[in-house]
Amino acid sequence: MLCAPSQAQEVLLVLNNASFEGYPHDAITPNGWESCGYDSTPDILPGPWGVYQKPTDGNTFIGLISREDNTWEMIMQELVKPLDSEKCYKFSVSLSRSPTYAGYNKPLRLRIWGGNTPCERKELLINSPTIDHYEWSEYTFMFSPIENYKYILIECYYKKATLVPYRGNLLIDGITPFVECDRA
Repeated sequence: MLCAPSQAQEVLLVLNNASFEGYPHDAITPNGWESCGYDSTPDILPGPWGVYQKPTDGNTFIGLISREDNTWEMIMQELVKPLDSEKCYKFSVSLSRSPTYAGYNKPLRLRIWGGNTPCERKELLINSPTIDHYEWSEYTFMFSPIENYKYILIECYYKKATLVPYRGNLLIDGITPFVECDRA
């Protein structure tokens, strides 16, 4: 559901470590986040896997990949306070992809889910366009959850209308606080 911005944008939620700060390393989840799934080992960048873009916020960012075996990486965190089905949320995030990520070079998109147990994907809240650019771009999203959710899950996913899984990457940095917006 789309929302219209409100004049007084009250901060409703701040994610823990929303700019994915940590020591650059492969197969490491930043503090405040947890990996979901056996094959889900995000990377704190820049540095590992030949990715050297500068972050947009802080010193590091996160990289997620997809694979040819139809697996992809995802991370989650328990929210300080649940998403409220009575509210409309608005936030921004910087997204990019790397031309050099150890062969995981095709474009992906960002999906964000709400759930009530760790790693649950109950409601798709955000489904970005395919991120096919190498420069950072800020994307703004608005949503109103159908239910209340205690967890948020962030994942990379294949572009729309893809029948064959592939090796891709998605870079994520600087998720802003979630502010209130008016329902459309």
